[in-house]
Amino acid sequence: MTLQDADANDAGFGARIRSAIFWRSGSQILSQMMSWVVTLAVIRLLDPKDYGLFAMTQVILNFATFLNGYGLVSALVQSDKVEPHRLRQAFTIMLLLNGALALLQLAIAPLAADYYAQPMVADLLRVQALLYLSTPFISVPEAIMGRALDFKRPALVNLIAAIASAAMALTGALSGWGVWTLVWAPIAGFWVKAVGYVIATGFKPVPSFDFRGTGAMVAYGASLLGGQLFWIVQSQADIFIGGRVLEPHQLGLYAEALFLTQIFVSKFVPPLNDVAFPAYARMQKDVSRVAWSFCKAVKLLLLLTCPIYLGMAVTAEPLVETLFGQKWLEMAPFVAILALAMPFMTLQVMFAPVSNALGRPGTTARVAAVGAVLMPVAFLIGIQFGAIGLAWAWLAAFPVLTGVTAWLAGGPMGLRFADLIRAAAPGLGCAVLMAGVVMIVDRLLPPLAAPARLGILVPAGGLAFLAALMLCARGTVRELVALVVRRAPPVQAPA
Repeated sequence: MTLQDADANDAGFGARIRSAIFWRSGSQILSQMMSWVVTLAVIRLLDPKDYGLFAMTQVILNFATFLNGYGLVSALVQSDKVEPHRLRQAFTIMLLLNGALALLQLAIAPLAADYYAQPMVADLLRVQALLYLSTPFISVPEAIMGRALDFKRPALVNLIAAIASAAMALTGALSGWGVWTLVWAPIAGFWVKAVGYVIATGFKPVPSFDFRGTGAMVAYGASLLGGQLFWIVQSQADIFIGGRVLEPHQLGLYAEALFLTQIFVSKFVPPLNDVAFPAYARMQKDVSRVAWSFCKAVKLLLLLTCPIYLGMAVTAEPLVETLFGQKWLEMAPFVAILALAMPFMTLQVMFAPVSNALGRPGTTARVAAVGAVLMPVAFLIGIQFGAIGLAWAWLAAFPVLTGVTAWLAGGPMGLRFADLIRAAAPGLGCAVLMAGVVMIVDRLLPPLAAPARLGILVPAGGLAFLAALMLCARGTVRELVALVVRRAPPVQAPA
């Protein structure tokens, strides 16, 4: 292969990556915008207690989900080639695993209700078992499209599923379903997505009970289980610990503050990681290229997200009152604290697809093991101060976890701390300057209604951030513009 051919291949691969990011993230943004409008309407109709009860069920759901077989899907994406028979084998294993999980949840539902001293938790968990049965029909078609970096078709299906989920949520809230609104909405979305993915890929969901040759696939999936289990312990420890101590009202305030501050890291970073995993997997023979690409991703993502996180922190009170209403105003202190921890979480979760793509799922497991010890200890200390102590535990512990992650996961790709700090500095530094300006403006404002106050602070923050960028990080702005606005290469004259 000539150098010119290699350049052409790189350009073609880069174009596919940009297209994948456009469809995966673009559809996610569109569906999330629609979902947020409905969510805000639903939150205003429901009570914090409803969200507290729902959060208690999510601990059980998320804890069981680590066994749902998604590691097998990662093995399909990472492997060199996938035969139709292998897809049917993976589908069958997923069907058996998730059917068993549904039965297990039915069995433990009464025990969970007893632990939380909330009898209704058992009824909620029994219905939520329907979610597991949709997983096989989603995961295997997702692997087919992920390998091809085809995110256009799933983007359209995800949008339709989001509409179905939003319609169910709005119907339930207006009909007085209470907490059941939060149960049936995701079930509708998951099953619409399952049907849509099968139709979009043409995958025939026919089981194959011939499991010969699945050893490597199962081993790879099993190697990811440790990391997933530790991640579940880390991410669900706060609700598990707080749910037994706090009333549903206080737990609901904390849970929704966490939901609000994690919107970007939980809704927008995973789609980018979905694209990053197969992209990094193709670069795995060139480790220096992986490190360079990772630093660029960190720089650009923090440039986009840090002003949002710090903006949430300094405008928490008018933000909560405007979006959620007066009855949720107690949530503002939680938002102000949790938002400051989110830049660290955004950076931390970006390491997993790199380690997995380089064939090092053990690194992801070790990082998750550290988090599974560090975060629960922090929450056990924090709960002594009530629900607000859980928020402070995030801010105290997550920077430490991010540093450990960079040390463990950065080494195999030759990433230095200095490179990581340089990549994070433009977004974080300019966002800190912006937050300072917003605080000063807020102090100078006379008493105003929350929407009016927010309407002044948000533009002030945006202008301050842009000014900081132009003064301190003009080169980073040029990189972002170059990524979004791709110019065609100049046409060379024939020799």
